[in-house]
Amino acid sequence: MSSATNAKLVGYLPADMPDWGALISLGFQQVLTMFPATVLVAILTKFDVGVTLTASGIGTIVALLVSGRRIPLYYGSSFSYISVVITAMNLYAKDCFSNPATVYCPEGVKLIQVGIIGTAVVEILVGLLIMRIGKEALDKVLPPIITGSVAMVIGIALAGAALNSASTNWTVALITLVVTIVFSVYLQNRGLLGMLPILLGAVAGWLVSIPFGLIKWDLIASEYWFRMPAFTFPAFTDPNAWAAVTGIALIAIATIPESTAHLYQMSLYIDQLAKEMGRAPLEIKKLIGLNLVSDGSDDLVVGFLGGCAGTNYGENNSLMAITRCYSVPVLFAAGVIAILLGFIGKLAGIVNTLPTAVTGGLSIYLFGVIGMQGVALIQSEKVNLFEPRQLAIGAIILVTGIGGNLGLKDGLFPFPIPVLFPSGIPAIVFSAILGILVNLLFLVLPPKLFGIEDRQNIND
Repeated sequence: MSSATNAKLVGYLPADMPDWGALISLGFQQVLTMFPATVLVAILTKFDVGVTLTASGIGTIVALLVSGRRIPLYYGSSFSYISVVITAMNLYAKDCFSNPATVYCPEGVKLIQVGIIGTAVVEILVGLLIMRIGKEALDKVLPPIITGSVAMVIGIALAGAALNSASTNWTVALITLVVTIVFSVYLQNRGLLGMLPILLGAVAGWLVSIPFGLIKWDLIASEYWFRMPAFTFPAFTDPNAWAAVTGIALIAIATIPESTAHLYQMSLYIDQLAKEMGRAPLEIKKLIGLNLVSDGSDDLVVGFLGGCAGTNYGENNSLMAITRCYSVPVLFAAGVIAILLGFIGKLAGIVNTLPTAVTGGLSIYLFGVIGMQGVALIQSEKVNLFEPRQLAIGAIILVTGIGGNLGLKDGLFPFPIPVLFPSGIPAIVFSAILGILVNLLFLVLPPKLFGIEDRQNIND
């Protein structure tokens, strides 16, 4: 691969290779952008920080290779899976969250790994299916009212966990929350600095925590400078593994539309750059199926290594749009840097000192944003909320998902299913299944069969 002369002036397309200095600096910038959110997910779900970083780098490199180096995306930890991960750990590895001092829970991680691998299989199969039959057929089974509503449930159902963490020190939590919001609003369009409101908010919260005596300095002192990440093998023989697989894999309902939206966004920017450089458009938006296969490949990697479930990162996409650097070699470099960072023990020690109150403040904002993204999806797709069918599907997903998670014991619907859900069905999973089944009912028996016409959508 080689870069054209004008590529150095206006940007880099996926096949372009910057010089070594630019390659390393641009790759480090990608890592810095993904770092805050990726590490925060590991903290919230009791995963090993070193493994998460290393798995993120390896997963990104594998995904780039699977896509034939045609789709420039970086993979980090997904917030969409936090709720089901915490639920599964509370149900099947209770020691993980019983002690607030626990920063890493290998027994729970091993169980979740099986579920992440299940997610990878779902993503790959859906990707292959789209490559075969097209995305339109999938949209009938998973329309925006389902995917958007499930995204809302995923975010808002975590409200209790966020507030519980914040309640350990409300002063620190609220300062962290307000500062993070201020950074996210007033640092927009400020280059790289504007891409890092979560990192800056976490640092501010960490500094505020010092006079409150919340920093456990021994966590840093006890770590070696260099250490082997705590890789674990999936607990395939665990009797609860199938429950983890089913529950976690269903969250792909929300992540598949997110990934597709990222691909469309990147395609627009890349083709615009190609036009300015006098090159043919790449139209990577046509690679929806291949993109999902790449997503699944990343989750296979992190699932086998013990990292958090992944997704391609919108933050990194935005960084590429700002810098106009879509170079796949740069993302390879970022992956290598992330792998090396995973072996730095002191870094993991510093990250693990982040107080629970700080993560609580960050979580109030982040979990709410996940929910609002569901609203944005429904809005952007112009879903007709004056249509009883759409209202019915959205309503039952929201109430059973959010209400079930917050109001039912252990967030479980009392409908045990042998092998899959012997203790009952997790609320988020139940809401997604219920929404899909009701939508299928409307597909099999559309109102038009009974002489009922769709109501006009005032958004059209």
